[in-house]
Formats: sequence, structure tokens, C-alpha cells
Amino acid sequence: MAFRGLRDADPLDTSVLVLQDRHRSHLVDTEEFQEVLHPCQQMRAFLSMWRMDPRIRPYVIYGIYRLGHIIIDWPLITCLVERWRPETHTFHVPVGEMTITLQDVAIILGLRIDGPAMTGTCVLDVAGLCGELLGVIPPDEAIRRSAISIRWLCQQLSTPSPDANEVALQRSARGFILALMGSFLFVDKKGVHVHLCFLSLLRDFTQTSSYSWGVAVLAHTYRELCRASLDRRRGISGCITLIQLWSWERLHVGRPDFGHATAYPAPPFPHALRDDDADVVPGDVADGVDDVLPVQQGIEHEGEPEPALGCRWRVPLTWVHNPSGVLLLYRDQLDAQTSDQVL
Repeated sequence: MAFRGLRDADPLDTSVLVLQDRHRSHLVDTEEFQEVLHPCQQMRAFLSMWRMDPRIRPYVIYGIYRLGHIIIDWPLITCLVERWRPETHTFHVPVGEMTITLQDVAIILGLRIDGPAMTGTCVLDVAGLCGELLGVIPPDEAIRRSAISIRWLCQQLSTPSPDANEVALQRSARGFILALMGSFLFVDKKGVHVHLCFLSLLRDFTQTSSYSWGVAVLAHTYRELCRASLDRRRGISGCITLIQLWSWERLHVGRPDFGHATAYPAPPFPHALRDDDADVVPGDVADGVDDVLPVQQGIEHEGEPEPALGCRWRVPLTWVHNPSGVLLLYRDQLDAQTSDQVL
């Protein structure tokens, strides 16, 4: 697709890129769009609230838990959203078009991309479903439409009793997986609720691991990228960590080095969540490597398959050679991108 660059963002050929008048890049030079997108992901808050009991480990999506919280460079995410075109589901960059593929999801996150599709209904009997699979019925204040509060799940299910039987442990594991989905894989607008449509997929743990989780995550991320790129949206949902790690693996812009000392600060937390929202836990503050590591919680990795590629970024990082967190710099670097800077 012919490309001028963000300084002249209108496409040369509008026969395919028909949404330019609604697209974020159309207003990129206005004062309104000098701010970064608002963060929604609450993975670090979830990890600090819910210390995984080793007894539920056989039931959970352990690879995602092991990946944990990766620092998010929100100016970089904003810059990528400006390049995303919902008409083609690709990032438009000077060297051509790029996108996150199923192979990227499988390698970076370690999720399955084959097997039965994740399908079901969004019309739910909330009380009946939660009573059967979680062993507790949530109060009205913990429910928003058909989504359940992650904080409430943590309060109710994060500490199974020492003599808990298998049924109780499975209920705790379902709550853990739901909270993990809402904090990492299928993040909503605030990252504090998770849709209960996923709960029915956790009924039979012998089938849970066979679903094509990676396909659903990629589809959800595509949809949220499309939404964030249009109509003056201020935030972005979805699996932000996937976008971040894909960029670090594929592009030179904002990519950190592996090291210890940081001459430049890690990407800042650009937007404080509203204090009057009682269900929001500010937790996605980027301060280098996350200090809530599974191994620090006494959870060892013995007997597990090789970690996903994304785990290689779970080390101290440095931005000595590549300053980070500067939206205008990222725009200029992408405008000047050459083919040898793309992996």
C-alpha cells in the first residue's frame, strides 16, 4: 500500500483505506493527539493480589503466568496504533505492511493455535454458572453485565484452605484463570472485569488446554487495535503485552538492551487511573523488570516445557543505546525506517 508517512498521513490510494477520515493518523499532528493512549492492562496488580497456590498449578495456563508482567512502553504502543489500518489488519510502515501472526502468538506467548475453537454464548445464567464452577455466587456489585470483578475473584478464591479437596482447588484454579484472562489475555477497557463467557470453557480441565487460545487472543487483539485506531479513542484494550513483545522482537524502535544499569528511565506510566473507581488497582507502573516473579513466590519451573520466547524479556533491561518513552521520537524513527531494521 502506498505510504507517505505520518507527517502526510493521507493514503495515496483511498480505494482500500476507506476509513482515513476516522483514523487516528488523520489527526496525528494536532495537539489533541500528542498524548499517549491510556493504559488498561492490570497484570502486575493481579500478580500482587493473587499469589498462585502451588496446588492449582496443574490446572492453570502456566506459561502465561510464568511470563508475568512485562513493562509496557505506552508511547510505543500509541505509535503502533497510529500505524494500524483496520481495513487490512496490518501496520503500515515505510518498508511495507507488517502484522502480528498466529506464529508470533505461538512463539512469543506459547499459546496453542490449533485445536477446537473457543466458542460459546454470551447469554449467561450468572448465578447458576458461578455457583456450579466457582462454588460461590457473586453479589450484584461484583457483576457488570456478564463480566465479573477480578478483585472479587481474588478476594473469594485466591486462598484455598490447607485441607481443600480437588473440587475446591479446581474452583480456585478457575477463578485464577479467569482473573489471568481479564488482566492479560482479554483485557477490557479498564482491566478490572473479565467476561464470564470464558468460565464455561473451564468446566472440564481435560479439555481446557486443547482449545486454540492463541487464535482467540489474536482475534481479540486485532479487534482492539482496530477500535483504538478509530474515532478519537483514548485507550486500548486487548493483549497489550503481545503487541509490545512483537514490536521488540521485530522492530528497532524503543527496543531495550539486556543489561543492568539504566542510563535512561524505563517507560513512564503516562496516565493515572481515576481515584473514584473503587475497582481499579493502579499496577501497570513500568519500573524495569517486574518485582512479582513466580519464582519469588516459591513456584519452581521443574517439569514444565521450555518457556515461550517472550520470557527472555523477563530480565533487567537497559535503554542506554535506545531512549524510550518519547512518542515524537518513535514517530520520526518509524518514518525513517529501513528494511534492515526489520526482523
